[in-house]
Order: sequence, then structure tokens, then C-alpha cells
Amino acid sequence: MPQGSHATIKEFRVAGAEAGPYGITAGPDGALWFTLVHERRIGRMTPDGGLTLLPRAPLGDGPLIITAGPDGALWFTEFQGHRIGRMTVGGEVAEFAAPEGCGPAGIAAGPDGNLWFAQMNTGRIGRIGVGGEVGDFALPGPAGAPSMITAGPDGALWFTLNGANAVGRITPGGEAAVHALPTEGAAPVGITTGPDGALWFTEIGAGQIGRITTEGKVTEFPLPDPAARPHAIVTGPDEALWFTEWGTAHVGRITPEGRIDEHILPTRDCEPHGIAVGPDGALWVALETGALARVAIG
Repeated sequence: MPQGSHATIKEFRVAGAEAGPYGITAGPDGALWFTLVHERRIGRMTPDGGLTLLPRAPLGDGPLIITAGPDGALWFTEFQGHRIGRMTVGGEVAEFAAPEGCGPAGIAAGPDGNLWFAQMNTGRIGRIGVGGEVGDFALPGPAGAPSMITAGPDGALWFTLNGANAVGRITPGGEAAVHALPTEGAAPVGITTGPDGALWFTEIGAGQIGRITTEGKVTEFPLPDPAARPHAIVTGPDEALWFTEWGTAHVGRITPEGRIDEHILPTRDCEPHGIAVGPDGALWVALETGALARVAIG
């Protein structure tokens, strides 16, 4: 195994097999926060395995993606209910209406102190202030199912267009551009800022990892198994990119130079989705079949 690719993996059961852990993020309180999309709850786990499920009453619609906001709270999207939710670390919940029928998916804190979210159904990008004020922005070209979004290294937001085979960029002022991908049917999903100042993203339809510079130059790296269905991606503490392989129940790693390693998860067909760096320096993965996996590097 190449140097730097060793990983020790341990799974923690957090819910029943039908609850659907999906999105995951590190919170401001030293814990991991994750969504239970089918059970309509938010979960919290400390790095040593201490588990709390919040709120006590289910949310109105299944929470999908979750992120830490600039206000010390957790923010999440409700794809089916077309709402954006906010939860304090004490478990208090507020929900805000997003544009009607928009289907909010990915959400990320922007450089302007707002949260930005991808509207899959309407092909637009949304913005919400910490007080709940909502706005949205049109994108050039046909609607392309914006999926995930991240703050870029250039003061803009970058997002994947799952249905348009493209990656987009939008400034806090609403100026947008779209960059087409070379591979047809790539269907990009997850996206993150890499350690090299470029954006890295997953191509769930093509079984590839993509890299795009802030100038729009795209490079693609095929995975060993074209059916891997890479989903979420994050920069790890080792200056490499780590990603989930939904189709093969692996966690993958790619260096900025393009070297790929893969690590099989302990449970077969566990459907890994979200991935985040925890406060303990490990990678944490949400497994839709009811668990979180801790991936310790080195």
C-alpha cells in the first residue's frame, strides 16, 4: 500500500437501518452532527461515541445536508419540504421557507456571512442570512440540477450541476459562470476546496474524481472501478482529498498529484454518503444503513 494511505476504520451504530444517515459535518462544539434523512432527525456524536438524537420530535421533512454556520449553529436543507433549518448546539430548531418547489440540497457558509444552497429543482442558487432572509439567483444556460456547493479559495461559491454535466461559480453579488465537463454523463455531486487551491469534485455517473482550477481548467481522474459512484468529498488532514464510494462501499483518497488509494468499509453495501473531518483529526462517514464510520489516518 502506498505511503500515507493506511487507515483504521471503526463503525458506530447510530440508528436503525431505515433511518438514513446522510449528511455530516463538524460542529462548533467539538462533536459530529449528522442528518437522519428518513427518520427526520439530526444526530450528534462525540468522537468517543457519545450519541444524542435531536430534536425529540421529528422534523417536518427529512434533513439532507448539514453544515456549520457562521453564527455557531448548524444549518441544514430539507429537500422535500423546500425549507432551510437551523439548529443550535442546544437542540433548538428554526425552519425557514426556501423558494417554492426549489428542492434545496447542498449548503455551505459563504465568505459574506450568509449560507448558500443549491436548488436542485429550479436550477438556481439560494442565499439565506443568519436571520432567515432568503434570496436566490439565476444561472446562465438551462437548469442543470445544482447539487452540492462549497466556499472557494477565490471569495466565490462553487457548485456542481448534476444534470448539466458542469461545475459553476457564483460571487456573493450573484455573478455566475458555468464550466462544462469533458466527460459526458459525469453527473457531478460533491465538491470541496482542495489543499492546492483548486476545487475537487466527484463524478458519480462516470466513476471519476474531477479537479477544476479557479480559471476553469478541468482534469479528471478515473477510479479503478467505473461503478464506484463517488459521492461526497472533503480535504483531509493529510493534504489529500477523501471521498465516499456509494456503489462499492469504499472510502477513497486522492493526492493533488492524482494518486488514488481505496479503503473498504467494514460493512458490505453500507451506502456511504457524507464525509467530514472530525474534531479528532479523523474522517467521519455517514452510512445510510444506520452507522457512522471513523477513518483514522496513519
